[in-house]
Amino acid sequence: MKKWVLNEDLLEIVDGNLRIQANADQVYSSVLEGNSPWPDLEAGKSGDADGLQFSPYPVYLFAVVLSDIESSWPLVQFEARTRKGRVFPMSSQAAACGHVVYEQKWYPIVPGDSEAIFDLLKKSDYCPKNGRIQKLAGILSIKRVAIEGGQIIDKYSEDALERLIFEIQSGKKTTPSGITAELYPYQQSGWWWLRFIIQEKLGGLLADEMGLGKTLQIICALRDPGDEMDLGCSLVLAPGSLLENWVREITKFCPDLRTLKHHGIDRTGSPFDLLDYDVVVTSYDSAVRDLSLLKMVEWETVILDEAQNIRNPVALRTKSVKELRRRVGIAVTGTPVENRLRDLWSIIDFALPGYLGNLDDFEKSYDGINGATKLEPIITPLILRRSVKEVAQDLPERIDITEILELDENEAGIYEEIREEILEEYKASATLVTLVKLRQFCSHPILLERNSSLQVDKFTKYKRLTELLGEIFSLDEKVLVFTSYTKMADIISDYASSHYGAISATLDGRLEIRCRQRIIDQFSEHMGPGVLVLNPRTGGSGLNITAANHVIHYNPEWNPAVEDQASARAFRRGQERPVTIRRLIFANTVEELIEERLERKRGIAEKAILGVEGKTDDYVDIMSALERSPLRV
Repeated sequence: MKKWVLNEDLLEIVDGNLRIQANADQVYSSVLEGNSPWPDLEAGKSGDADGLQFSPYPVYLFAVVLSDIESSWPLVQFEARTRKGRVFPMSSQAAACGHVVYEQKWYPIVPGDSEAIFDLLKKSDYCPKNGRIQKLAGILSIKRVAIEGGQIIDKYSEDALERLIFEIQSGKKTTPSGITAELYPYQQSGWWWLRFIIQEKLGGLLADEMGLGKTLQIICALRDPGDEMDLGCSLVLAPGSLLENWVREITKFCPDLRTLKHHGIDRTGSPFDLLDYDVVVTSYDSAVRDLSLLKMVEWETVILDEAQNIRNPVALRTKSVKELRRRVGIAVTGTPVENRLRDLWSIIDFALPGYLGNLDDFEKSYDGINGATKLEPIITPLILRRSVKEVAQDLPERIDITEILELDENEAGIYEEIREEILEEYKASATLVTLVKLRQFCSHPILLERNSSLQVDKFTKYKRLTELLGEIFSLDEKVLVFTSYTKMADIISDYASSHYGAISATLDGRLEIRCRQRIIDQFSEHMGPGVLVLNPRTGGSGLNITAANHVIHYNPEWNPAVEDQASARAFRRGQERPVTIRRLIFANTVEELIEERLERKRGIAEKAILGVEGKTDDYVDIMSALERSPLRV
């Protein structure tokens, strides 16, 4: 004979050793209306039901997500709320069955509440056995629903989430196998965070400040994406000028990753050719042109370097990139928000499609400062951002970065014309002076009369410089830019002041020596972003400019001592922050030969100051420079 039994807060039917869970309608019909759906169950208030009061008014069901001292993963508990605002707890079993007993009174749950909540929890990786949400994607889903209101109450603290992310980043291995670099602790944790993102098939945004080695962290994740993860074939998208830099960085730090640069007229039209590689590197423009080809591959991971390139959600480039088939999307940028929160929406919409809803709803929900505050808790776990200040104790005092750029096809063609003209005119009698036009072109074609009509902001190296200045200025920091050419110095200085309102000045042979310290003092005392553009010879000695913690060598110098002395303007006693020194070098041009020469000369004992003419090795270098062509790679 079946009978009603009270099991904690749930009214159940017991038949010998068998327990039957009834829903609210079945309880109400059997106990209060005498219409039992079970023939051998006594109708009416039989068994434990006899001692209960029965409310005809339903209660509202809520799931409360809590922090727990036993685990960093959130715990889910359930509570009921009456029409008069009374709140009481309930078990997950009662919540699932749609009715609850509290203080000897039975309450039905509002129809549909149980189904709606458990559907949400199921999508959020809720485990009924231990009552926990056990995946980061689940936490994000729950937080998003809670912010929008409804039946989820989020009490999972930011501290608990930070502890969880810290645990995620705390791996046992310090460096992936196959990586030929020693990682700093913050880079190790970045690699582990990326591994976790990839394993969860979640997607994320690596937004470390410039100079912290975002590229190396990505390479580590591509080499070791997680235990038992298939290496597969991954795609890196970057501005065309940075493709060669990516290929060389991968070759340098992880030579066993098979890497293909998909760019230019020789790029393949077959998806099977792409699948022969571990990593394919291509440009945003090539991705738009070859979208149908790239969509034929299901990429393990798609990496967007300089992801601010997709900040405009309606641009063809952005739409094309988001069509790429991928298991995981990772965006990389030091400036995730340049103008409005929609910039961030567009980037996150690539990393985790649909997570922030559609753009119209997003802009209505997250507007201005209040919108940013509301948005922060649901996107923080998707973003890893460390500042130089935070990790300064891990860093060397000086960070040297050589950034290899590529001339675009039109630029390479003009460079080749100039190179062939020089060879035709000078042949074997070439001297250092004969390289001047090539060096000027690599700074900017506008320095040559034949190309004076070219738009200033369209040249590859100059565009890269403006991107770096934008990132530096967004941090309210200062930079020294070294260039040999006064016209280039004026262009850079004018751009910084007009475009960003930054304090800017040039310091070269046009400025009297007695006036230079006044300019430096003004630069140092200014609170906010700034740039000093210096000639490496004029600004290479006797100056202390420690207000700047960034140095950019816009064009390389033939003599390594000149460049080293110039770098020392910021990197010297009194400098309290790590200094990032960056060189912008065009691949397969006179600049790359100069860079190789500088490294070779620096390896000579005691770094003797070398002349530039009359030496055999100088002549060999000059001829080697004239033989390099960006059209023959």
